[in-house]
Amino acid sequence: MKARYIQRGESIDHTPEEDVAAGDIVKLGGLVGVAKLDIRAGELGALAVVGVYELATGGTAVAVGDLVSVDPATGKVCAPTASGAVKFGHAVTKAEAADATVHVRLEQGLNG
Repeated sequence: MKARYIQRGESIDHTPEEDVAAGDIVKLGGLVGVAKLDIRAGELGALAVVGVYELATGGTAVAVGDLVSVDPATGKVCAPTASGAVKFGHAVTKAEAADATVHVRLEQGLNG
């Protein structure tokens, strides 16, 4: 079978088993997505799989280019060794520990 174009791939369809709120980080195997809108359990919605996102630092200092992990339950930056940590992408801005947010480019293939 040959490949057949479906979509640009900036977002993917997703039907969650539990409700997902807009902005929630969702890990699907090696993919990481961000809910574009609220998605009710069992209903079709969309996850963005590219882009730059503002994340709460959670008191973690981040340098430009650092690999950033997040706790999907809180959406805050966390240590990559923290329980449940998801590798989100690389920082495109820096943040001191006292800064509230950092900008991070979402990247795929980091959790595989």
